[in-house]
This record gives sequence, structure tokens and C-alpha cells, in this order.
Amino acid sequence: MRGAIGRGDVSVADTGAEQSPIRTLGILGAGRLGGVIAQLAASAGLRVLISASGDPRLIAGRAASLGAEPAPRESVIAESDAVLLALPLAKFRMLLPESFRGKLVIDAMNYWWASDGIRDEFSDPRTSTSELVQQHFLGARVVKALSHMGYHDMADDARPAGAADRKAIALAGDEASDIALVSSLIDALGFDPVPAGPLAAGIALEPGAEAFGADVDAEQLREMVDGFWDSQRGIIVARARAESAH
Repeated sequence: MRGAIGRGDVSVADTGAEQSPIRTLGILGAGRLGGVIAQLAASAGLRVLISASGDPRLIAGRAASLGAEPAPRESVIAESDAVLLALPLAKFRMLLPESFRGKLVIDAMNYWWASDGIRDEFSDPRTSTSELVQQHFLGARVVKALSHMGYHDMADDARPAGAADRKAIALAGDEASDIALVSSLIDALGFDPVPAGPLAAGIALEPGAEAFGADVDAEQLREMVDGFWDSQRGIIVARARAESAH
């Protein structure tokens, strides 16, 4: 888990994969984070479909202000090249796994006890919450991304590629081609992508890690991600995982 993949190390060309870029982004969750990502994606020229619980007509005005299209959850999933989960974490188990089969799923969720309740499974150091999401959505490909930067920073700090003050967003996933696709999305939204390793390494982007809440450039973010395993939280995680492997 040590030694995060550096920026630029993974691309579609590197893997030989022939996947189409993300042209339609589906977002489940029309709260603050989902709204900010929808607006950034629409500004980048993507078609954005967004869903909230209930009748999509109830969010029609908000969706229009973001440059997105309100749609039923089923349509968002079916018509999107990638589906971003911007829901309270505990709600992902309410989604039918079959609907996501073959889909690229971007997990932007985090565990907050105040909204999710006290859930030991979400705080267990032996697994990242994104691994639990992947276990639920068998047949889908989950990438942890767009989860550690605050929505207000994301809204304020998007910059074009090459800007001197451009900030970075980390991601974690098991498939190199999916990392490449989501990295391209992050770049289009206005940030430098920093791959952090496999999906299990996404725990370095969760609350309690230095990278969580970070609003820094790519070099600083890489240092935070790589340094996780030497931090108090990282040592606890590594020890728990080593013990569970025996």
C-alpha cells in the first residue's frame, strides 16, 4: 500500500484499454457536494444527470441553475457513463446492485456518525468504506474520488490545467483504466488528479487522515497520501489489516 502511484503514471494508453471518456456524468445526491460537482462538470461541457430522493421535478429549478438535468434515479444510472455517489454513506445499501452492473461508480461518500448513525463497519480500520461499496455493487467498478476536498473549496478553487495555483484531488481504485478515466474527469473539473493506489488505499482519504479536507497542490497531496502509513491512523490501519490477514 505504500508508494502511491504518481500523477501521469496511469492512462488509458498505458493500459491498452479502449474505453470511451466520460461524456455523461450521473450524480445521485443533489446536496451541496453533488451540486458543486454537477456545476463543475456542466461547465466542463459534460452532460450531467442528477437525482435526489423523490420526484425529480422537485429539483428542476436547482438542476437548471447547475446546468444539469433532473432525472429519476433509474435513468441517471442507465444513461450515464459514470455514476457518482454523493449520498449519506449509509444510504448506498438502499441502491440495487443489479442496476449498476458494468458501471463505473465514483464513490464521493464519507462516514459521518451524525448522519449515518454509529456504524462500526464504517469505522473498522481493516477496510475502507469504498471497499464496502464495492462489495455491495458486485459487477460494478468502484473508484474513490472527489471525497476528501470540502465542497466549498472545490467550488472556489477549480483552475485550468497548468495554472500555478491549481489544487489536487486524490483517487483510489483497482483498475488502471478506471483510474485513467476518473483522472481525466478530475482534470476536466479543474484539479490535478493524484492516484493514491488501489481501492483499499482509499482509507488514506477518509476522515481522520491528513489528506481529508486538504486543499493543496499535487506535490503536497502526494506527500500526505504517502505519509499516511507513517501517521498514527495509518499505523493503526496497517496493524489491524496485518492481524486480520493471519
